[in-house]
Amino acid sequence: MSSTHGHRPLRWVKSTYSGGEGGNCIEWAPEYAAATGEFLVRDSKDLNGPHLALTREGFSGLVEFAKHHG
Repeated sequence: MSSTHGHRPLRWVKSTYSGGEGGNCIEWAPEYAAATGEFLVRDSKDLNGPHLALTREGFSGLVEFAKHHG
């Protein structure tokens, strides 16, 4: 999947659970998730690299993991 949704580029947002030092950051595409129900997650250091496509439950599990291990 490219970094576009239809003809519009995806807007990626840095996770609030990412490390404050700038080394371990993930981003997600909230508008894409709202429109499709699929939660895209990527490494902010590799903007053109691969990304994960998660279900709502999978994304929720990732957020819970980050809360307890971040």
